[in-house]
Amino acid sequence: MNATLERWSTRRAFILAVTGAAVGLGNIWRFPYITGENGGAAFLVLYVAFVLLLGLPVMMAEILVGRAGRRSPMQSLGHLASAAGASSHWRWLGLFGAFTVFCILSFYSVVSGWSIEFLVASVNGSFVGRSAAEIGAGFDAFLADPRRMTFNHTLFLFMTMSVVAAGVAKGLERLNNLLMPLLYLLLLLLAGYAATTAGFRPALAWLFQPDFAMITPLVVMHAMGHAFFTLAVGACALMAYGAYMPERQSLPRAAAAVATLDVGVALLAGIAIFSVVFAQGMDPAEGPGLMFVTLPIAFAELPWGALWLSTFFLLLLLATWTSSINLAEPMVATLQGLGLGRGQAAAVIGVAVWLMGLLSVLSFSTLAEWRPLAGMNVFDLVTTIPTEIFLPVGGLLIAVFAAWVMPQGAARGALGVGEPGFRLWLGVVRWVSIPLTVLVLAAGLL
Repeated sequence: MNATLERWSTRRAFILAVTGAAVGLGNIWRFPYITGENGGAAFLVLYVAFVLLLGLPVMMAEILVGRAGRRSPMQSLGHLASAAGASSHWRWLGLFGAFTVFCILSFYSVVSGWSIEFLVASVNGSFVGRSAAEIGAGFDAFLADPRRMTFNHTLFLFMTMSVVAAGVAKGLERLNNLLMPLLYLLLLLLAGYAATTAGFRPALAWLFQPDFAMITPLVVMHAMGHAFFTLAVGACALMAYGAYMPERQSLPRAAAAVATLDVGVALLAGIAIFSVVFAQGMDPAEGPGLMFVTLPIAFAELPWGALWLSTFFLLLLLATWTSSINLAEPMVATLQGLGLGRGQAAAVIGVAVWLMGLLSVLSFSTLAEWRPLAGMNVFDLVTTIPTEIFLPVGGLLIAVFAAWVMPQGAARGALGVGEPGFRLWLGVVRWVSIPLTVLVLAAGLL
């Protein structure tokens, strides 16, 4: 990739693209259950605080490196390190980021395949009249069927890589412009429906009336980790997007808009999900099974439940689709930087991710008994290590590079604010965000 690389055609396109990268399973699947497990509103207060102190400054750091370099992540890091007289080995951070995204996308595609399965089942009314035990057994049977799992994994990955292969303007930008507004429309419809249920007021109280006695060191660490994960920082994906950023766009305003939209999706999803859960008298601290077991049970008992459950799983599929498309882009950009054409790069990445994803598929059947590390199967390892270790390592190194290594003139120019604003950002990254990232990483290693 070089100075003639593609650009987002408008400022809105850039914001929607970065939001598309950030919004996904972290907002709609992980946020509700992790909030439920960590006390509701108290966790939410901490989460929003850490988005401002940790996620947003590091997001800006990652984008400005790409914007200053105007190359693939590896080339941008190498170019800026050379300009600063620093080690050329910084460029390998781009490859590390691509590997992190590779691991994440391999399980992301598998879990997103679950949403395809559940969307079809909900449209068919398969959950209506079924007991909790029957729905749970049906989910277990699906996980244990490698053919169905592989088919959905393959279909979802094909949907993803075909868009990436089309390029920035014709592929990513066009789909983001269509799907992100649709995603928000579906969320608002679900939240409006939630307002008609008996669980709406209890859900609002659960989410917005904090009991600070619920805060423990573990809750604090979970809030920090989720603030980091949900904004998609640390994998150089946003660095690739920063390289496509329009010249005159304000980076702080764009990053703030993305963070607001990202948190907004999580809140709307939380309101919709917890309203239904409370309406049926269920436990909000159900854990990861909240979406794929608890919600079908809860919706099935409500008026027009099959319709709204179908809408919810359509929303989940759209969110994971836009997110996976935007996660795949930095890997394709890295291979383009090494000389491959976009179509070739997308094909290579697609096949490699598909093969890696088969390990996650088989973790519930053929490889169910294989637990290579700490009693975890392959799916557990692939979902835990990249998100809890690789992303914080990448985010920490990106923040250190942007705040301490790259030329300050280049950083100041890419940030696009006056000297007071630049000094504020630099101080927050150096003395707040970097120490907090170290804590997130330490928590992931414990």
